[in-house]
Amino acid sequence: MEFMISGRNVAVSDRFREYAEERIAKVENLANKVQRVDARVTKQPNVREADSSLTVELTVVGRGPVVRAEATSGDKFAAFDLAYAKLLERLRRASDRRKVHHGRHTPVAVRIATADLDTVSTSEPLHVQLEKTAAEAEASADAVTEENDAAEAADDCPVLIRRKVFPGAPMSLDDAVDNMELVGHDFYLFVDSATGAPSVVYRRRGWTYGVITLDSRCAEGAEDIKEEIRPYRASAGSAKTA
Repeated sequence: MEFMISGRNVAVSDRFREYAEERIAKVENLANKVQRVDARVTKQPNVREADSSLTVELTVVGRGPVVRAEATSGDKFAAFDLAYAKLLERLRRASDRRKVHHGRHTPVAVRIATADLDTVSTSEPLHVQLEKTAAEAEASADAVTEENDAAEAADDCPVLIRRKVFPGAPMSLDDAVDNMELVGHDFYLFVDSATGAPSVVYRRRGWTYGVITLDSRCAEGAEDIKEEIRPYRASAGSAKTA
């Protein structure tokens, strides 16, 4: 398993690198098909609150869907621990889902699945962590240079628009829900394999989800908009990566 770590507007010390490598090595206990784990530390300039100046983003890339976690704190070690805890929880859920897909209807208990993993303690409430989780999907760190150049060119403009293009492999609505949960976001953009149309699945109150589909054939202001409600059905295979 390859581990890559990078810093944006902040130096990554050898001590922090060793700290991260020691914990990331244990990720394989929950995801044995991991090919690479990327860690990115970002320092936000001109942030008024010191406890939200550093962000750590962890991304697991493998043969299955991408799993991502992000956390913010005033200390990069604390931010890493928060992101690491979220990452382990999402990997555990993905592992349980795979076991159910393969016919095992009773997922492994949390204490068993994480028995060999480091315990991550934090005094920050869970709802605060969730509120700090980014609402938009972040691409890999290969766009850092382009973002810096764009920011420098737009110093005089207070409003910036960032465009990102992602591969749009068709997937089912249920796979889109699975992928949204794995990256920890409140919405997920995908191409619906059933209709071939661009769609967005999003989280509603409680354990319910909604999906919005674009159809150019619908006339603006039409009253006969199609609407349906159906139960979530876990797919038999692993979710596809968007």
